[in-house]
Amino acid sequence: MNSQSIRVMGDFSIEKILISGVTLASLFHRSSASSGDLHGFLFGHVVFSDSISLSDDDATATTGPSLTATITSFISLPSHLPLPMPITLSSSSNLLGWFSSRRKTPLRPSLRDSLTTLSLSSSSSLAFTPHNSTALHPPSLFLLLTTPLQDKLIHTHEYKTYEYCIPSKTFEPKSLNIINIGPSFRSHYDSFSPNAPFPLINCDLRGSNAMVEDEECETLETIRRALKNQKKLDMCAEGFEIGRMSKLVGSEAANYMGELEDLYDKMLCKIDALSKLVEQTSAKVVGQENHNMKLRYKVAGMD
Repeated sequence: MNSQSIRVMGDFSIEKILISGVTLASLFHRSSASSGDLHGFLFGHVVFSDSISLSDDDATATTGPSLTATITSFISLPSHLPLPMPITLSSSSNLLGWFSSRRKTPLRPSLRDSLTTLSLSSSSSLAFTPHNSTALHPPSLFLLLTTPLQDKLIHTHEYKTYEYCIPSKTFEPKSLNIINIGPSFRSHYDSFSPNAPFPLINCDLRGSNAMVEDEECETLETIRRALKNQKKLDMCAEGFEIGRMSKLVGSEAANYMGELEDLYDKMLCKIDALSKLVEQTSAKVVGQENHNMKLRYKVAGMD
């Protein structure tokens, strides 16, 4: 690898930087859950295009050769530890740059940020070949994350993305596009159906109280069917009795608004419990990732 190849591809700046909402949210979670400042590497891929792309949106129209970078993953470690020699996660991931997450600091690169980015960009061993290209490109991206200088009632994150220009040794601000929101992905939401399938339940079946009163008319099969339907209902609204469902069907349903509101309340409680379970699971996954990263550094002799 020679510096001339890097310089040739470096003449084309990255026009668009993309990141998925999941990756950005994970990065925010890692930053807020950390006991101190963090820094780490950004991985992904870059696509080189020399075609003309026309669009009604002036912001997305391109008229010449361009580079599009997509951030797909990252690794992090406390800021008081030096950044080790990066190891790519897979053959399809390239080192695009690095990030720094710190609290209550101005949203602008420091001299240390400039020196670190220059060191990464100048390393020929870290250069990669973008897709649809034969020239090399250096890891030149820098993502800065901070929190507001003054405490607020709502916890917020502030971030800004830069590309480091090697010839001028300066940071050029770049917009960061979250690829699962915005006009380009509106069709994903248009095709989304918010209606959740409700289990097929025979609402004419009576609840346990009615079953006790008319015990001589009940059969074992009826009881089994009622228990089965109750189990299905508990998947959507745990604690709402199957016997109350009959009140929500027919001409008299309008007189039982309280029953309907209670049903929705039970369903919202179920959704809230599932959301908390997902949040706890996500935290465990992040913890396992941190554990795996520490093991990786230990094996590499970087602990």
